[in-house]
Amino acid sequence: MDCWWSAWLLLVSLLSTLLLTGGVELTFELADNAKECFYQEIEKNVSSTLEFQVVTGGQYDVDVTLEAPNKEIIYSQVKTQFDSHVFIPTMSGVYKACFSNEFSTYSHKLVYMDFQVGDEMPLPGLGEHVTVMTQMESSAQEVHKNLISILDYQTHHRLREAQGRKRAEELNERVLWWSVMETVCILFISVGQETAGAADNRVHHYYHVNTLKEKQLL
Repeated sequence: MDCWWSAWLLLVSLLSTLLLTGGVELTFELADNAKECFYQEIEKNVSSTLEFQVVTGGQYDVDVTLEAPNKEIIYSQVKTQFDSHVFIPTMSGVYKACFSNEFSTYSHKLVYMDFQVGDEMPLPGLGEHVTVMTQMESSAQEVHKNLISILDYQTHHRLREAQGRKRAEELNERVLWWSVMETVCILFISVGQETAGAADNRVHHYYHVNTLKEKQLL
């Protein structure tokens, strides 16, 4: 039930992203020995961008392929952490972007993907202008572009922050287990030294008693 609910939420998120932005931008979990593909319909000669980054998991790498409607591989990367590929389609149709973690046997990964098609949508009403824009409209358009850039910077900042936090947690866990192992080793050494010291004292005492007995017999 939870699996179907998660799949439904992912589908709704994907459809809403397609309707609002003309592309796909999401973060998804890629299990070990798994492959996930995403489909995007693109018109001919419409500039598009495929950007991805492995946020957490394993060696922070993933295999990526971008396939044209005629099954031609137009972009491929092997065990790559992040990249951005800009392309202009030579044909209209459904393009397929696949992310593969099949080379990993135990590492789950969290992958960010941004599949943008065409330019960002302009402010409402500005595309219908038949005259030169006023200074206020030009300023609004400039602010709009800057806000889009800020959103992009914020997204990448959050990705770097999440990646750094995950690495810090992994490092902290390794230090914790290393400290536990050192503590256990110290305890074993201490117990061993105490046991060896007690055994040495018993041997010394036994030798001293036997020596006294021999002297008494003489």
